[in-house]
Amino acid sequence: MSIESMAGELLTLLIMALALGMDAFSVGLGMGLIRLRIRQIFYIGITIGIFHIWMPLVGILIGRLLSDTFGTIATLLGGTLLILLGIQMVVASFKKDEDPFITPVGFGLIVFALSVSLDSFSVGLSLGIYGAKTFLTVAIFGLVSMVLTWLGLLIGKRVQNWLGSYSEALGGSILLAFGIKLLLPF
Repeated sequence: MSIESMAGELLTLLIMALALGMDAFSVGLGMGLIRLRIRQIFYIGITIGIFHIWMPLVGILIGRLLSDTFGTIATLLGGTLLILLGIQMVVASFKKDEDPFITPVGFGLIVFALSVSLDSFSVGLSLGIYGAKTFLTVAIFGLVSMVLTWLGLLIGKRVQNWLGSYSEALGGSILLAFGIKLLLPF
């Protein structure tokens, strides 16, 4: 394989990682509008990075065995999870002194990370069918999504201070809109 060919493959993987990571950035921006400590932001980014490693890895392995039928199912599940998280955040923003149903800690963090990484599963299916380099692909996807998640959460945290009590409703609206976009591509 020539250097130009390897550089082209690396550039393609970086572009794909940025596209997948923009999902995590957008959702992180919305989630950053709730009150989060820097330590939570750190763990959220790491968790999403890990999910963006193992979801495409599983997708690549399955993609090498099966067709891309599961890509649609993964997109539908991811969209539905984001819609549920968005609705929960909007509803919680109007209730006082109640903890939200799903927060980005514990099981809520797993649900959150799963919802933003399901699309990388479907991309992994496609890459598995075409025989992409597994380690390089999942490493780039994980690193880029982790950094973009941190960026989204930190920007969301900064904006949250300006918006006050409306920030959680705005964050929920962003998650809701993104979930609808996944379900109804236009």
